[in-house]
Amino acid sequence: MKMIRFDDLQLFVRTAALGSFSQAAREADLLPGQVAAAVARLERELDLRLFVRTTRSLRLTGEGALYLPYAQEVLATLREGQARVQGEDTELHGTLQLSAPSDFGRNLLLPWLSAFRAAHPRLRLHLRLSDEVADVFRDPVDVAIRIGHFDDANYVALPLLEGNRRLLAASPDYLQRHGTPTRLDELREHDCLVYQLNGRAYDRWSFEVDGRRSVIPVRGPLVCDDADVVRRWAVAGEGITYKSWLDLREDVRAGRLQLLLDGIGSSIPLQLVCPHRKQFSPAVRQLHAQLRQHLQPLLSGMPGGSTGPLSPIPALTDNGGPP
Repeated sequence: MKMIRFDDLQLFVRTAALGSFSQAAREADLLPGQVAAAVARLERELDLRLFVRTTRSLRLTGEGALYLPYAQEVLATLREGQARVQGEDTELHGTLQLSAPSDFGRNLLLPWLSAFRAAHPRLRLHLRLSDEVADVFRDPVDVAIRIGHFDDANYVALPLLEGNRRLLAASPDYLQRHGTPTRLDELREHDCLVYQLNGRAYDRWSFEVDGRRSVIPVRGPLVCDDADVVRRWAVAGEGITYKSWLDLREDVRAGRLQLLLDGIGSSIPLQLVCPHRKQFSPAVRQLHAQLRQHLQPLLSGMPGGSTGPLSPIPALTDNGGPP
């Protein structure tokens, strides 16, 4: 029986995801030639051609595309077996790669991760902060914190904070100069602070009113692709923002921002996601439990929010991903 190296299998999977020997090499702290040699060695063991190589591109062959999900399944099974043998109570070690939205990461997540790392000193954390939505299949992350509804996504999710909502807010100074809207359709006449992602301006704000969805087109003189800048503009009196309660909470409590229209808004839950349920390692499960404990009390003071005891941790939610 031919011997397939675990490291070769890992490098094949990452090369397929990244589409480049060079990118896979940088991620693994290797030379591109070492990654190419590992893939060539795997091809010899399998007696298959896994990639079509040209001077400008690298793509899977038909056989490579067919073999890839089996390689991913083998790696996930090996990780799960290691986690089961070590047990949930074993000291956490290794590397956990986490992606999170930039404003949530800067303003809330950082001290929680520092405390988590202090409790598990053998664990290395790689944190990726970005307003771009992480592709948990392609990007070098184990899990990602996502805000909002992603019902059609092909991943597995653990809820972090189901009750979070997006709300309208503006500074007292802005409201004094421009007046306070009393109806949703009055937003059309106000300076609204627009967030942009992947070149798309989110200038149609969706609300849940009496069980029905209402969409209001908005406009304003300021647009930014950094969600935290949009919040700062609102505090500075530049216009009305429509953001997660978690982002607005401290400014509302300090009086820098004022919630509008009696807390009309929309649901925007937080969840922890990854490509496959077998990637919920002990480190991921413990981080998930800690984040839930930190997040739940933050709903206090939110219009329509719950201040009751922490709800039980839900079972894994599979959003169309493999079982």
